Amino acid sequence: MLLCDAAQVADGKLYVLGGGWSLIGPDPMPSAIALKIDVGWTEIDQMHHWELYLVDEDGQAVIADTPDGPQAIEVRGDFEVARPVAVPEGSPVDVALALNFGPLPLRPSTRYSWRLAIDGEADEAWQLTFSTRPPREA
Repeated sequence: MLLCDAAQVADGKLYVLGGGWSLIGPDPMPSAIALKIDVGWTEIDQMHHWELYLVDEDGQAVIADTPDGPQAIEVRGDFEVARPVAVPEGSPVDVALALNFGPLPLRPSTRYSWRLAIDGEADEAWQLTFSTRPPREA
């Protein structure tokens, strides 16, 4: 997982713009997450469900106002990897995902974490932590 300004997937490859930051703001700005998921050989040809959600420094869901009312900032999806012909048996097969976000309602001087879960499992290594800069002086 990598925080970046923008990302896209083409031909199974991740293309990243402005990648590797951990400090943003203080003004709202677009951002993205580039994901490369290694799918184990025994997990190929199966549907997998992923969830990515944003929490604050207290571990609470970050809420945004939407046309449907307040909602937690989260993204979900599914993926399935077919058994490739040219990959040696037993090798993991990678899946690339690019998630682009518009400006998010983040408080200045606050620490946030994007947390990933796949098939209901999470790992401490599957999170991206970043901070927002303090507000600008008037």
